[in-house]
Amino acid sequence: VAAYQAMRGVAFMTAVTFVVEIGDVRRFDNPRQLMAYLGLVPSESSTGERVKCGGITKAGNTRARRVLIEGAWTYRFPARVSPKIQARLDDLPRTVREIAWKAQVRLCARYRKLLAAGKPRVVAVTAIAREMAAFLWAIGQEIAPTAKA
Repeated sequence: VAAYQAMRGVAFMTAVTFVVEIGDVRRFDNPRQLMAYLGLVPSESSTGERVKCGGITKAGNTRARRVLIEGAWTYRFPARVSPKIQARLDDLPRTVREIAWKAQVRLCARYRKLLAAGKPRVVAVTAIAREMAAFLWAIGQEIAPTAKA
């Protein structure tokens, strides 16, 4: 939970909800499996040679998807480390801090790029939530869960 809070848009309740709903992210071989579990992958209608992609499937875990989308709205603003996030980063390993900063820079830029391409805000935020899941997966690969009694 503490490691996930290194990400912008992931405070205590979001991190706890993510952990409770997903469990150990290491059970997913790659981030795309996690995205599919969350229902953050495009739907597809294919027949023969014709392939038509639609909106996200929404077939996955509703609660986890909702908290990710709520957290993704924070990437509308430029990348920076606020005092709150800095306090959460202090006791974390360097690799987790690097992943969180890389995520922030990438996702803030991606949001601006999607809006510049003419995408609606909700579509851009959903795309950010999808990538946010991949960065959370990467953090989960770095930190093994601990059981506290």
